[in-house]
This record gives sequence, structure tokens and C-alpha cells, in this order.
Amino acid sequence: MNSETLFYIIIAIIMIDFIIDKILDALNAKHFDDPIPSELSDVYDPEEYEKSQNYKKERFKFGLITSSFSVLLTLAFLFFEGFAWVDQIARSITDQPILIALIFFGIIMLGSDIIMTPFSWYSTFVIEEKYGFNKTTKKTFVLDKLKGLAMSSILGGGILALIIWFYQIAGKDFWWLAWILIAVFSIFMNMFYAKLIVPLFNKQTPLEEGSLRSKIEDYAKKVGFQLDNIFVIDGSKRSTKANAYFSGFGKEKRITLFDTLINDLEEEEIVAVLAHEVGHYKKKHILVNLSVSVLTTGLTLWLLSLFVGSPVLSEALSVAQPSFHIGLIAFGLLYSPISEITGLIMNYISRKFEYQADNYAKSTYKAERLISSLKKLSRNTLSNLTPHKAYIFVHYSHPSLLQRYRNLKDGL
Repeated sequence: MNSETLFYIIIAIIMIDFIIDKILDALNAKHFDDPIPSELSDVYDPEEYEKSQNYKKERFKFGLITSSFSVLLTLAFLFFEGFAWVDQIARSITDQPILIALIFFGIIMLGSDIIMTPFSWYSTFVIEEKYGFNKTTKKTFVLDKLKGLAMSSILGGGILALIIWFYQIAGKDFWWLAWILIAVFSIFMNMFYAKLIVPLFNKQTPLEEGSLRSKIEDYAKKVGFQLDNIFVIDGSKRSTKANAYFSGFGKEKRITLFDTLINDLEEEEIVAVLAHEVGHYKKKHILVNLSVSVLTTGLTLWLLSLFVGSPVLSEALSVAQPSFHIGLIAFGLLYSPISEITGLIMNYISRKFEYQADNYAKSTYKAERLISSLKKLSRNTLSNLTPHKAYIFVHYSHPSLLQRYRNLKDGL
């Protein structure tokens, strides 16, 4: 296969992916005005439902503009040999392969972030603000951007530098070393993300003694779940939307509650949400997801090792001198269909895991309390109660609210 053919295959992949995604968005949007299922009739009153409809439609239109702009920018970069231009800039600064790659990706990452920042700004300070969700200050927005770029540079740059070094010393066998590196890093981050990374962006405090903590501890004791670390995170500094999550293993395991969750739900509803999270741990979903992620990474790196050194990959992006970083870009674009398939599989597994966690909460606590919490959370985020089935299949990592309601009600 010559480089010109490969170039147009890349273009076709980008366009097909975009078209399929927009078709799914359009199908989903057609159901925005569907009547609310009778089981969920108490989620919205007429005024709230109208507000949710407007919010969904506005997010749909904005998503169409943003994704179209992003695709056009990518196509322009390909047709006008943007990757070759950035590669030349990097090579004019140094002739050291690792530094060339770091500069190359640094320019692309910074340029992309600067170009897309107005869209992120509009989303946060216009749309989210309009519907009462945004609590982010302009200072926090800018600081988040700077911290995110710094973390990407340090962590992402460090891992990339090591992988290229492995490639230099091991050739095509570099993928073994890279796989071990990324696997160790993934496990480490899963263990210590809440302790090391979250504090850079949010304040975490132990849940204070009182009725809520006592109910959580009583439940944990009842199901034989050792829980010493219960934290509250100041999610309200950015948004009114609520969440809770489980992280870590062994002594490092912790449950984190958003302060918005505590404000929005009653205590027994919060315990029901935590029972769902405990269900994920008891069913070993976290370990399974981590294992699948590590295996998928290994497969991806192995495939990368077969093609990354091919001159045709670099030539397809109009770069005459083959290099690891250009090969990585071309491979990433070509790998997109496989990535979509693995994403579909992972979403399917994730939805199954959500049902299992819901069932665990139903069997060990109170299904009605979990149902009422899910309804409140859906109402407070103006979520879509009538998503298209195809959209759920492709994009949802969780079942829809109606699906979860019917599953929780089954057998009661």
C-alpha cells in the first residue's frame, strides 16, 4: 500500500466516524420531545421538563458545532501538511529524537487547547451558567487549564519519553517494556489518584462525625466492608452536579462524596448510592476494568510495534523522515475503528456492571432509596429520560434511568 492510499484511508476513517456519530446524535435528538415514561413521571414537573428539553437541545446544537469544527480542523491539518510543518519546527530546535517528539506533541497539545478553549469557555460560562449548573469562577477555569497542561506535560511527556527510549534500545520489542510501564502507572494511579492528583484541583475533607457517617459505617459493617476513609470533595466550586465514586485498593480504598450530593439527597439515599459503589467493589468490577484496560493497552502497543517504524505511515502525513512520533500519530488515526469497537465492548460490560451494582444495593439495602436518589440526580442535572436505544448502545457506560428503574423494581 502506498502513502497516498493510506492518506485517503485516514481521511475516510475520520469522515465515517464523524458521520456515524452525527447520525446517532440526530436519532437521539428526535426523541427529546417524547413523552416521559409513566414510571418516571415524578422526575420533572412541567416547568422543569421544558427546561430539560431546552438544555438538551442547546447542548445538541453546541455539540454539533464543536465536533464539526474539530473535524474540519483535523482535515485541514492533514490536507495542508500540518504535521510535517510542526515536525519541521521541532527538528529546527533539536536533533535529539526524544526532544523532537516532546516538542512536536507539546506544540500540538498547546495549539489544540488554545483553539478549543473558547468552546470550553462558552460551554461553561454561557450554557452551564444559563441553566444554573456552573459554579466555576474565571480564575478557577484558568487555573484548571494551567494545571491540566502542566500535568499532561509532566506525566504524559515523561511516559512518552520513556516509551521512545524503549523503542531506541529495543526496536520492535519496545512494546513489552512500554506495556509494563503503562500497567504499573495505571495501577499506581488507581491506587493513589485520590491522594496525589485530586488535591491539586479540589479540597477533600473526612466526612464529619454524625448521623450520615454513622449510617454509612453501620451499612459497611453489615455487609463486611471495611471502610476507614470517607471523604467529602468540594465539587460545588465548579458545578451543582452531584457525584460519588470509589477508588483505590486495600488500605488505600476510599469513598468520595461530592458536597453537592450531600446537599441534594437525604441520608438514606446517600447510603443507597454508596451501597451501589460498594457493590462495584464486592463484585470486583474495579479489578476487572483495570485488567481489561491493561490487556487492551498491551494489544494496542503490540499492533503499534508492527507498524510504527514503517516509512509509509510518515509519508502518509507528508513527512519524509520516518520517526516514532509521526508513526504514532498515523497509527492512532488508523486505529480509530478498533478503538470504537473496544469502546462498544467496554460500554456494554460497564452497563452490565451497573446492573450488578444496583442489584447488590437492592439486596443489601433499600431499592426504593436508590430509585429516589437516581431520580433526584437525574432531575438536578436535567438529564435525558428518553434516549434512543442506539445512542445508549454506543455512548452510554450506564443504563438509562428507565432501564435502571425497571431493573430495581423487578422482583419487588
